Amino acid sequence: MNTLSPSRTSPRQWRQRGATTVELALVLGIFLSLLIGVCEFSRVLFYWSTATEAVRLGARTAVVCDANASVIKTRMTALLPLLSTSNISVSYLPSGCDSDAPTARSSCSTVTVSVTNVKVKTMFPFMPLTLTMPPLTTTLPRESLTSSTGGTVCN
Repeated sequence: MNTLSPSRTSPRQWRQRGATTVELALVLGIFLSLLIGVCEFSRVLFYWSTATEAVRLGARTAVVCDANASVIKTRMTALLPLLSTSNISVSYLPSGCDSDAPTARSSCSTVTVSVTNVKVKTMFPFMPLTLTMPPLTTTLPRESLTSSTGGTVCN
């Protein structure tokens, strides 16, 4: 028969009393770190996907509208404020075809829009990282580069 009262614990149980709390703290720390890591990775992938869409939008705007590079860059940075105009490059082929405003780039055959050197800062509490996105490029053939009223896409 047990001589200890129900409210008392044995010396062995008394020594193990804080083990559950320590185990919970260790497991919870690892779990929360993994959860925050997954959330941060998802956020970086979201920026990457949005940057891809911004490049596609910039190239589409360039081939459909009579828009110069500053208008294209403004539309792209409106879609993803993480971008800066220094990260965006707009080029027309053949080279120099966009320099004559009165002909409104009518001699251009393709437009290439690219984004390079975009940095994303993570929000890890104890380990801040800055990741650089890979360069993104979209090239589209000329559609209506001579049109200043390309419809609602240009407004």
